Amino acid sequence: MSGIIGRKIGMTSIYSAEGKALPCTLIEAGPCVVTQVKTVDRDGYDAVQLGYGNRKEKNTPKALMGHFKKANTDPKAKLVEFKGFESANVGDEILVTILEEGEFVDVTGTSKGKGFQGVVRRHNFGGVGQSTHGQHNRLRAPGSIGACSYPARVFKGMRMAGQMGNKRRLQANLQVLKVLAERNIVIIKGSIPGAKGSFVTIQK
Repeated sequence: MSGIIGRKIGMTSIYSAEGKALPCTLIEAGPCVVTQVKTVDRDGYDAVQLGYGNRKEKNTPKALMGHFKKANTDPKAKLVEFKGFESANVGDEILVTILEEGEFVDVTGTSKGKGFQGVVRRHNFGGVGQSTHGQHNRLRAPGSIGACSYPARVFKGMRMAGQMGNKRRLQANLQVLKVLAERNIVIIKGSIPGAKGSFVTIQK
């Protein structure tokens, strides 16, 4: 699937032709530069590598600097591979105009990190007992986790406290409401994962 890299600007709402307020997300998508074209003969698969955003040379590893110089472009902050581009050459620019109003796309981003959280927030547990009967410090505890002398262990996947958020998430079938080509902005219906300013990937 072809696509483009972008950066989440934030959320707003626009009105439809029927006067209904639609929640939507603004994404600055592109311009992206083709930094590498992979082929079956050389790499084992067909793909196009796109670069988006600028980074300082002093913060770029020398191996990557050579990669970007080979593509005759400035160092890029984000590199993503896409399949499905019919024809692309190293150095080509991919603009937001590859997206069309009304079509449906998949958007991938990294969700906000929440740190180490307990079971009430992480898994919507109700806590143990009520506020009476001496349960003064058990309201947000996980309670029994089900292990006994058999199986004498905790099964993998048990819902417990732990790291929450900061995971790669995909929102499928989001509709493109508007494409503002002159500002490299695409307006997509609904919410997408990630904080403001975070990188996102839009796939057709």
